[in-house]
Amino acid sequence: MRKIILGATMASAIAYAMNAGVAYGDELFIEEDEPFIEEVVVEGEFRKTQLNQLAGSVSVLRPDEGAVLANHLDEILGRAANVNFAAGASRGRYIQIRGVGERGQFIEPLNPSIGLVVDGVDLSGIGTAATMFDVAQVEVFRGPQGTLYGANALAGLINVVTPAPSSTLTTAVQFDAGDYGALGAGVVVSGPLAEGAGFRISAHQYSDDGFIENDHLHEDDTNARDERTLRAKFIWGGQVTNWRLSLGQVDVDNGYDAFSLDNTRHTLSDQPGLDTQDTRYASLAADFRIWDRATLQASVGYVESDIEYGYDEDWAFVGFDPAGYSSRDLYARDVETLTAEARLVSNPAQGLWNGTLDWVLGVYSLTQDVGLQRTYSFLVDDFVSDFSVDRVALYAEVARVLANSLKLTVGARAERHESQYSDSFAVGFSPDDDLFGGRILLEKATASNGLLYGAISRGYKTGGFNADGSLDSDLREFGDEALWNLEVGYKAELIGEAMSLNVAVFRMQREDVQISTSIERMRAGGSVEFIEYIGNAAEGYNQGVEVGLSWRAVDNLTLFAEVGLLDTEFSDYTAVGGSNLDGRSQAHAPNYQFYTGGEYLFGDGWFARVEVEGKDEFYFSDSHDQMSDSYALVNATVGYETTKWSIRLWGRNLSDEDYFVRGFYFGNDPRDLYQPNLWTQLGAPRQIGVSLQANF
Repeated sequence: MRKIILGATMASAIAYAMNAGVAYGDELFIEEDEPFIEEVVVEGEFRKTQLNQLAGSVSVLRPDEGAVLANHLDEILGRAANVNFAAGASRGRYIQIRGVGERGQFIEPLNPSIGLVVDGVDLSGIGTAATMFDVAQVEVFRGPQGTLYGANALAGLINVVTPAPSSTLTTAVQFDAGDYGALGAGVVVSGPLAEGAGFRISAHQYSDDGFIENDHLHEDDTNARDERTLRAKFIWGGQVTNWRLSLGQVDVDNGYDAFSLDNTRHTLSDQPGLDTQDTRYASLAADFRIWDRATLQASVGYVESDIEYGYDEDWAFVGFDPAGYSSRDLYARDVETLTAEARLVSNPAQGLWNGTLDWVLGVYSLTQDVGLQRTYSFLVDDFVSDFSVDRVALYAEVARVLANSLKLTVGARAERHESQYSDSFAVGFSPDDDLFGGRILLEKATASNGLLYGAISRGYKTGGFNADGSLDSDLREFGDEALWNLEVGYKAELIGEAMSLNVAVFRMQREDVQISTSIERMRAGGSVEFIEYIGNAAEGYNQGVEVGLSWRAVDNLTLFAEVGLLDTEFSDYTAVGGSNLDGRSQAHAPNYQFYTGGEYLFGDGWFARVEVEGKDEFYFSDSHDQMSDSYALVNATVGYETTKWSIRLWGRNLSDEDYFVRGFYFGNDPRDLYQPNLWTQLGAPRQIGVSLQANF
């Protein structure tokens, strides 16, 4: 692949080459007198495709492109239209796209609606591992990806791509510091190994004290973050065969002390929680040009994670109140996932019918094992469960150019899903599902390098079961969910290619919606047991608009915006307890989201960037009517760069806005005899820092 960078400053071009991954054998051209025009290539489809030629609503995010330091996926998701997340932990690892997605996990096995893939490794459901150092781009696919990714991509997919090895030996270092004890250091070494072979190795360490003060323990780091990332990538091959090996370890040792009985950043916990994860992964992929007409693409991925998540359930200390209780809840999971895939892909202009019909034929398998041990103050013995999943899928897709620059694509995927579950409460399930998804896509090239498209796609999600031992038997199992997506879109480069515009209009019809809700049970001592579980609603719809715009207004000024409008609703749904949710909006689905701003180059290496991201209010849950407030966050940076190094001063949430990344509603305060209240987890306050990068 050839990447051409025109008109960048020398430093920004080198930074792009280093961070976006100009691979071994690629060419880099820099002409400082021309506008900067970048070829953005999306890798999450069957074939690598330029973003402006991809018929679908996709955002490509670069962690180092924003105004502020980004260490984790949750810190850049606000740049993508109609994408939200939920925390309830040290990081926001539960993602919603167009209002669809999980918001947490406790005892039950997780069945993700949004897939997360890092360098070909399936990390769905374990998103704490999505650190952002030395990441080239994050591809956000909106809408069901039922042909390529299947059950884990009911409403969308997050594809994280790390850079390829560089064609020359290069070394880059980065140092970061900020208030709240923020410190970060990273290094990247990349270059050729031999003819047709290269390597890239990176390491990064980040830590901060968190944004919480524990007044009982007189400590300010009970919600601290300590995250280490190691990655390595190797490529080798030639004209016929190419190999890619990716290795990684993400070691997260974070605290979790985020909720307060006064809904402030001052807690009273005597047993602060934790949110740790040690994830090790590997993927091996190969392309075999087995004959002139097709290439065999094969890959295998493996990941194992040791995850511990726990919290002080009463959020207070012994003796805080005569009516109080003391409890700690700890979940320890071991997760192993093995995936394998092989597909035949027709080579360009070598398809059927004299090269006019491109085609793909593939097979996919996934095996996952999850072991859980829960240690809980209200259990005499630890709760133990074992959960396993086996998935096998066949898929195919054909695409043909018709008359008048029309292209028709038809794809389908059939998947067999089998799972087994057993636990120490003598609960057991072994459900199986046969599921079907796919898409029909019609696209037309227009003038000015424009693209007009319309698509009908179907996504699916397997059924499952709720494992909490005190849950009623009729609430244990829930069925699979299907989602139909109707979408039309337009992409174009306007004003002499100084402006790029992407617009998508969609309506998603959900059938047998898997809805996360909760009930409360009074314990013998007067405290409240809060039980989350999943059931099926009748149906619902999610519809809206997504607009992306980038405009080089003048030579030194670039303006940008992503805006999402979203309307969601349940139909014919009555929750447990009799609440009628017919016509109500779905949880974590704000009616609008936006990310907008501008970057100005002053000359002689100086630059500045200002951006604003915001969301409308949204329901925290489908089991109550408590809502998050709407908000807007202002981020900014000013910096200086040369061909070898850059320094930037950045500020996050400069107006120190209070906003929420998770909310619950139940009784937990003994001072009011456990009356139901809204409990919120606050997002990051104002934070100021400095980052230094150097290339050798």
